[in-house]
Amino acid sequence: MDAGPARRRRPSKGDLKERAILTTCERLLGDKALREIGVDELAAGAGISRPSFYFYFESKTAVLRALVERLADEMYAEAESWLEREDDSPEVTVSRSIGAAAQQWREHGPVLRAAVQTWGSVPELRAVWEDVVRRFVEQSAARITDERSCGAAPPGPEPEALAKALIWMNERCFYTNSLGADPSLADAELVPTLTAIWLRSIYASVTPPPAA
Repeated sequence: MDAGPARRRRPSKGDLKERAILTTCERLLGDKALREIGVDELAAGAGISRPSFYFYFESKTAVLRALVERLADEMYAEAESWLEREDDSPEVTVSRSIGAAAQQWREHGPVLRAAVQTWGSVPELRAVWEDVVRRFVEQSAARITDERSCGAAPPGPEPEALAKALIWMNERCFYTNSLGADPSLADAELVPTLTAIWLRSIYASVTPPPAA
């Protein structure tokens, strides 16, 4: 007898406490830098004691790392429409992918800004951030190579070098927009401008044809 689809496991008490720590950290990052946040604050926000905090995370840096890794996975999943060469035109898929990343920065700016501000001086976060960037660079370079191989994109700079330049450009533009820096790309300019640069850099056109 078919028992039907398996029920989704309910989050355990431990899962809920870990989630509460992550939520508290993201909320606090909206008001202060990571260095100003104490473990006591994170524990209190999750309704646990300071010793109990260390059952879930070894440090507040580990909390930020978990937040960044979760957001990176979400951004990567949303970028797959271009990375996996869907049937829509590059104009549509590149814009969709960049728009999804911009939305993550709007919704989770405090976490992503904290990562950018600290990865250069905190080895644990440096490794995470570089892994995130490397993942996007490798997949973008592979896509550029495929597009050139099938004639959809013309020859140009070495694919990995081009991918590095484009990915780091995105990071800097998202970061300065999230900060509200002056000058920086305004919200209405961000996605269209980055999309146009990606399309011209890879396809030498802002309206390349759909995948064959």
